[in-house]
Amino acid sequence: MEDVTLQVSEAIELINQTLDAAYPFILVEGEVGSFKVNQGKFAFFDVKDETGSLGCFMMAFQLKFPIADGMKVRVLAQPKLTAWGKFSLTVREVMPVGEGSLKKSLEILQAKLEAEGLFDDARKRPLPAVPHTIGVVSSSQAAGYLDFIKILQNRWGGLQITLVDIPVQGIEAPAQLIGAIEHLNEQATPFDVIAVLRGGGSADDLSAFNHEGVVRAIAASRAPVITGIGHEVDVSLSDLAADKRAATPSNAAELLVPDKVQILAGVHRVVSTAQNGLEAALQVFEADRLKVEEQLKIALDTFFVRQSERVTAMRRTIAQLDPAMVLKRGYSVVKKGHNVVLKTSDVIIGDELTIKLQDGTIGAQVTNVKH
Repeated sequence: MEDVTLQVSEAIELINQTLDAAYPFILVEGEVGSFKVNQGKFAFFDVKDETGSLGCFMMAFQLKFPIADGMKVRVLAQPKLTAWGKFSLTVREVMPVGEGSLKKSLEILQAKLEAEGLFDDARKRPLPAVPHTIGVVSSSQAAGYLDFIKILQNRWGGLQITLVDIPVQGIEAPAQLIGAIEHLNEQATPFDVIAVLRGGGSADDLSAFNHEGVVRAIAASRAPVITGIGHEVDVSLSDLAADKRAATPSNAAELLVPDKVQILAGVHRVVSTAQNGLEAALQVFEADRLKVEEQLKIALDTFFVRQSERVTAMRRTIAQLDPAMVLKRGYSVVKKGHNVVLKTSDVIIGDELTIKLQDGTIGAQVTNVKH
């Protein structure tokens, strides 16, 4: 085989092509050392263990988890040989691992986002009383998601649920979470609510939900966001940025929709109370009606008795004033022509008179007038 002489730049290019073909990306875990940011743009650090060290380079804006010397991290990187002949890792993603490193990174990022107001209660929105459309970001195989769906259906049912099925842990999880949240918010008709779910796990498993990009995507969501991440004791930065935090995915379902059994029981109580109240009111009304009816009857009876007594008295008075009754008592009516003679001055000697008695009339002539 004939030896081929390469220029330095050609040799570097050939080595990088070989690396690209064999190891397009590698996951490396180690402790951070010599971390620094140049010109506010470029981040340089080493990842090392007891026997070796690898230089790393990445753009500062790609750092979604704060890192510092001594922290343990896992990096997704592409091996490269630089133009100056130095081997390094061009980092695409970096994630703290281990409880101590995660805690330290979390504290730094939390302070930064708090200062920006991303966790303020004033910016949180209320969830709808009963959402009709729910966008879900989770893994379809996760027990937490399955519990969430089961409880939703048991408590209410008839909901329109759209799942964006993604892995919710690992080095790729933050980018997947961000893309899923943005995808749901890009729909023409906004969802009533978006649920971000992940069941229990270790601090490493849940670290994607402390990713700065994920937290900012939740805070910027068009639709209100509820998170159900891990167990009740697990509180992530995504929980703090969400409009509502649920202790678990199951609790998220309980917070999203009421229990139809309790609602129906409540409706039954209201209807029963209203029915009992109406029946009581009708009983009172009926008692009042009977009372008024009795009082009216008594009043009418009294009125007609009094009127009857008045009529009887009037009849008695009229009977007493009847001229025929007067004549029966021995009185008579004296007339001169058609006029009743009331005084002696009404007649003169010689006048023809008619005397009406009880049983007939007598014709007479005036022969004497005595005043």
